[in-house]
Amino acid sequence: MKVEYRTQKLKKQCENPKKAQKQYGKDIGIKLTQRVSELLAATSLLDIQYIPSARLHRLKGTRSDEYAINLVHPFRLVIKPILGENGDLNELKSIDIVRIEEVTDYHGKQKR
Repeated sequence: MKVEYRTQKLKKQCENPKKAQKQYGKDIGIKLTQRVSELLAATSLLDIQYIPSARLHRLKGTRSDEYAINLVHPFRLVIKPILGENGDLNELKSIDIVRIEEVTDYHGKQKR
């Protein structure tokens, strides 16, 4: 799967374990780099759905075009599918490009 990033800073945090741990703390940093590695190894979002601990789920309301993946409770990795001409938000197998939007606790509204 191809992974893009909303910002260069976010890309560095997601791809560099030391930077991830410095920004988010040890546990979240380790899990963040693990999840990004899983995304890179996947052929589509369908592969991520088969990882039970990732708990891939589609968001609702104004964020209905995004998905979230569990990190360390309550933090999530929020991704936005980049759809091709045959892409469908409801068809995980057709989603093979995503953009990482943020690492957040969207329940408590605490961004990091």
